Amino acid sequence: MDSGTMELMQRERVAELLGMLAVTEGVSPSRLDGVRFVRASRSKLRVPIVYEPSIIIVGQGRKRVYLGDQCYIYDPYNYLVLSVPLPLECETEATPEKPLLAISIKVDPVMLGELLMEMDEGGEVPGTVCGIYSTALTDELASATIRLLECLRSPIESRVLGPQLVREITFRVLRGEQGGALRAVAARHSRFGQIARVLRRVHQEYHRELDVETLAREANMSVSTFHHNFKAVTATSPLQYLKSIRLHKARLLMVQDGLNASIVAERVGYLSASQFSRDYKRFFGSSPVRETREMRLLREEP
Repeated sequence: MDSGTMELMQRERVAELLGMLAVTEGVSPSRLDGVRFVRASRSKLRVPIVYEPSIIIVGQGRKRVYLGDQCYIYDPYNYLVLSVPLPLECETEATPEKPLLAISIKVDPVMLGELLMEMDEGGEVPGTVCGIYSTALTDELASATIRLLECLRSPIESRVLGPQLVREITFRVLRGEQGGALRAVAARHSRFGQIARVLRRVHQEYHRELDVETLAREANMSVSTFHHNFKAVTATSPLQYLKSIRLHKARLLMVQDGLNASIVAERVGYLSASQFSRDYKRFFGSSPVRETREMRLLREEP
């Protein structure tokens, strides 16, 4: 059997297994912590979204994500890796007959550190890396993904074999041609690792008063050096990043908890409800009042 036939069979098997497992529209949990399925039955134009650190492998369909002026495509031929949480714009290609099907695996910094120690590669950190990349799916990674999907069909296999297969997939990505971004996450004293630590703080304390000077001290950098390195990783400024995280968190609070705009504005750290409304409409293209009303109507539909 030639390599082209093998690759085709692998892609078809990934799509087949995801078709069995990713049965719920949207994002759904698997039997394994940190592993989720994705299904989308229609195309979607560019929308703002926050991606968590993860490895995303697609069985069917295609997505494009935009960070600054860069576009990253992931589909059955290319997987996506995010080593830090990033606000992006996302575009989906899918139809009801051929829905987008994917598996998302959370990036665990502890596992990364353990793997690098075992690989004896903990000290080598690339100089400049971005927090996101897409790269070609290898035969080895496709094979490990198939075995993970097969084991996720069984509760006992998920429990016994699943964690080791997630570990293997993470190892394969680390060994890939662009695994440097994951290596840098585990290197606490690298500039990338210092920025990653700041990003985690922003996600935990987005509702607090955070300024650039405070975040630069957290990274142990001067303000100018911090600005430069922050933008290299996220393609945006620290304050713009903080604003986008606050707005995404606000949207979740309104959609999931049904809170009104004035309460949400205060919860995510805005001092002015009117400023929050202006920023929200500029960012999402719809006012928070209108979006809350639409979401409530959707929940009341049979």
